[in-house]
Amino acid sequence: MTKWPDIAAITRRSFLQGGVGLGLVAASGLVGSAFGKPASGSLVPKGLLNSGHFPARAKRVISIQMCGAVSQVDSFDYKPTLIKMHGQEIPPSVKNKGGRISAMSNAQSAFPLVKPLRPFRQYGECGAWVSDLFPCVGRIVDDIAFIHTMTTEHVNHDPASMFLHTGFQLSGRPSAGAWVNYALGSDNANVPSFIVMKSQHQSSGTGTNSGVWGSGFLPSHYQGVEFRAGAEPVPYIGSPDGLDRTQRRSQLDVVNALANVQYEISGDPEILSKVTQYEMAYRMQDSIPKIADISAEPRYIMDMYGPDVHQPGTFARNCLLTRRLIEQGVKFVQLIQVGWDHHARIAERHPPDCMAVDQPTAALIADLKQRGLLEDTLVIWGGEFGRTSYAQGTLSETMGRDHHGGCFTYLLAGGGVRGGTSYGETDEFSYNIVKNPVTVHDLHATMFYLLGIDHKQLTYHYQGRDFRLTDVSGEVVRGILA
Repeated sequence: MTKWPDIAAITRRSFLQGGVGLGLVAASGLVGSAFGKPASGSLVPKGLLNSGHFPARAKRVISIQMCGAVSQVDSFDYKPTLIKMHGQEIPPSVKNKGGRISAMSNAQSAFPLVKPLRPFRQYGECGAWVSDLFPCVGRIVDDIAFIHTMTTEHVNHDPASMFLHTGFQLSGRPSAGAWVNYALGSDNANVPSFIVMKSQHQSSGTGTNSGVWGSGFLPSHYQGVEFRAGAEPVPYIGSPDGLDRTQRRSQLDVVNALANVQYEISGDPEILSKVTQYEMAYRMQDSIPKIADISAEPRYIMDMYGPDVHQPGTFARNCLLTRRLIEQGVKFVQLIQVGWDHHARIAERHPPDCMAVDQPTAALIADLKQRGLLEDTLVIWGGEFGRTSYAQGTLSETMGRDHHGGCFTYLLAGGGVRGGTSYGETDEFSYNIVKNPVTVHDLHATMFYLLGIDHKQLTYHYQGRDFRLTDVSGEVVRGILA
């Protein structure tokens, strides 16, 4: 017989006020724990694998998406031929091998090549070429592995972003962060295992949606928790006026008991997911305000991340919060910087977007390194595809660069990655891959490998078949491993 908590002091109105808002908060679950057990902070959620299939090199992941697509020829893929042939037509033999092109390129009649927006120079002992638009990243190239031969078959933002995060172009599949949460669980019961933060420097036609951090067909408590700008990073976790922590605990005990009865009747696993969300929200009432408060950070740390760190919601602030979250045991942090879709006036619009992310990106990697966290934290940085080496429109001040999935550059650091590495080779126009192509499935397989997970064995049975993040492909990119 179910033993009910004391509910005498809880009114119907306060009970409903507490439950509705908290139900909107998604958090990492209590996999393998006893259902209904109050979460006091001592309970650490365990994943399906707990410690992985084999020894891990990385314990956590920071996935950074430049949503809208960085121009690889203006950032990290140096091509002197573009300088020499500026204004000339890209050779048809090159363009016709480049796979799918967007409808906008299909409408063009001329394809004049465009030189890089800024000069490139070599940095570090490895001598990596980096644009003057990324001087701070240039100074840490010996900690970075550049994959110059990322490729995707998608040339539109929404399906390409969905594919990048879930391994499938349509919404409904679990995101990479949800898979990691499902596999490895959490190191700290008081913070979500998977957290997402979005930022934007200037207006853009691109956007993002919750599908890229969703749980898909996995139980809903594996999805990412979105942190927002402002005084309350996670909405609805605060208690209503006049309700203290003891009363809140009593409310949750009532919810647990009711849910337990309902689960015994229906067997619906989403009931358990909802309870884990309520419990996580309760614990976050104490943990999240402390993480979000950066007032105790030293001045030199704030200066590392740049002036934008003082403004909530910026990429710089989110990078600093990422380091603080990592220190608290968060397994997967997903940063999304919206912008970069420079179909017109790229010479005017691309540099500010680069400046907004250059210093914070370098600072995050350097900050992790100085704290001894980089060696077991995998940082992944890049967009959903690249941009064309030819102009969109005429060669003028109003020109831009179109979408290009044939080749683009990704940056990886830490967590078992060999710094100072440049992997793969593109042609002299940064248009086609000459050697060592890397697909999104390869990237995911490599991420899992560094986490100690065999991507072929991490599956979830749904609607009669076993699904995995890498679908039916994916190879570990061993050329970038330490």
